[in-house]
Amino acid sequence: MSSTTDATPTPGVSLTHRQIMTVLSGLLLGMFLAALDQMIVASAMKTIADQLHGQTLQAWATTAYLITATITTPLYGKLSDIYGRKPMYLAAITLFLAGSLLSGIATSMYELAAFRAVQGLGAGGLMSLAFAIMADIISPRERSKYSAYFMAVFGSASVLGPVIGGVFAGLDSFLGVTGWRWVFLVNVPIALLALFVVARVLNIPHQRVNHRIDFGGAIALTVGLVPLLIVAEQGREWGWGSGLSIAMYVIGVLGLVAFVWVENRMGDEALLPMRMFRNHTFALGNTINFVLGIGMFGGMVSIPLYLQIVKGVTPTVAGLLLLPMTFGIMSATAIAGKVTSTTGRYKVFPIIGAGLMAIALFLLSTIGTDTPTWQVMIYMFLMGAGLGQCMQTLLLAIQNDAEPRDMGVATASATFFRQIGGTVGTAVFLSILFSTVGGKIADGLRAAAQTDAFKAALAQNPEFAKTLQSGSGVDINNTEFLNHLDPVLAKPFLDGFSSAIDTVFMTGGIVMIAAFVLVWFLREKPLSTRSGLERVADAESLAV
Repeated sequence: MSSTTDATPTPGVSLTHRQIMTVLSGLLLGMFLAALDQMIVASAMKTIADQLHGQTLQAWATTAYLITATITTPLYGKLSDIYGRKPMYLAAITLFLAGSLLSGIATSMYELAAFRAVQGLGAGGLMSLAFAIMADIISPRERSKYSAYFMAVFGSASVLGPVIGGVFAGLDSFLGVTGWRWVFLVNVPIALLALFVVARVLNIPHQRVNHRIDFGGAIALTVGLVPLLIVAEQGREWGWGSGLSIAMYVIGVLGLVAFVWVENRMGDEALLPMRMFRNHTFALGNTINFVLGIGMFGGMVSIPLYLQIVKGVTPTVAGLLLLPMTFGIMSATAIAGKVTSTTGRYKVFPIIGAGLMAIALFLLSTIGTDTPTWQVMIYMFLMGAGLGQCMQTLLLAIQNDAEPRDMGVATASATFFRQIGGTVGTAVFLSILFSTVGGKIADGLRAAAQTDAFKAALAQNPEFAKTLQSGSGVDINNTEFLNHLDPVLAKPFLDGFSSAIDTVFMTGGIVMIAAFVLVWFLREKPLSTRSGLERVADAESLAV
């Protein structure tokens, strides 16, 4: 126990590199858990959706996770101010562990969505609390140097996640359990290790801040977000102007209005104190985070689908093909962190990053069924390089301009707004994809039906011809039939999916242009050389 005690930071004193690395070891395990899960699920989701017969329902599993992670993120910030960062971080890991176990036994896409929501309850704290703790113990100027460790975690998860997810998704069974279920069950041993390490090493000073918990704000935010996300997912089936859709719009808007009203009433105890929006960096930085989240998820959801459905690669290969994006994120973050630490300048990076992401998404909108894979990988690298320059830099800017008492909320807000953007982006982009793909496939089939090659291939596949002639169409909830279909007959389906995915990329590119314009208005405030703990000690000494 002595080593743990020796590594405990002293209030108001700058931490040694050894003390920082001791605390980091616990944080990085928790972040690895969340990052690995996102990458594993992304590469395996097509297979999971096919197995649970819910390809068009997959947005539910993704958005349910993002909704709960988004809503709980600011709650973790407040609760950690009251009870300390460590107990809340342990609670986040425990909830994530429970959600992983439940997801591993899901029997339908709706069940999976519910269990992923439990996972999200834990994920909301894993990222935001880690960054808040870093802000507590490391100054903004020095923090960029340690970003390399975080990127190493994200990089490792990005490399291992898709490969592990692909391997499990490709197995019929492993240790007597269906292969894809291990996509979630693999989290269990990692979470148990994270619980042990965090309990041992995450020892930092805590000064209790007595807050009232803004449960009213959390409820109002839930009422505001959930109906709008449901209609984004279901609007194509209900009809965007149907009575049910209009009811969802009204409930959502009323929920958001109630949220703003409750936050104003709660003052400093609010989930997101309204006074913080008077800070230019906080308001604009989080607006950019929201837009960035939309564009980021537009690409990250669509690329694995393109590789697996259109290119027909296995989940494992799709995971490996995502490596250029990972390399782009890691290299860009490392370079940006090094330059920021040396010069103290950072605004140029999100400008370049947002521009690169917009360019990458527009380039991706030009890919088709026959586009060489190496070309797609170049576009993925550009997107990763853009993303790597935006995420950490925007968080750094927000933390640097926040008061020490607001560090937990300010840090959580960056994740909060990016996740809201990601949740909206996922729901809207997948809705765009599946609302347009049917028509594009139908157009392709009509055009192909006039060719001799298609007619000949149809004659050789009477069962498939009967399916097309029945008028019921082909069920795209399970796309595995494309793997065994005559290439001539499969071409209109692949072209239809590719064209629909191109529409998603194009929309994402337009969104990122908005982010590129907004980031020019961000003010570059000199980076502080004092950590959060040191700034709190400074404030206390002045008060005395």
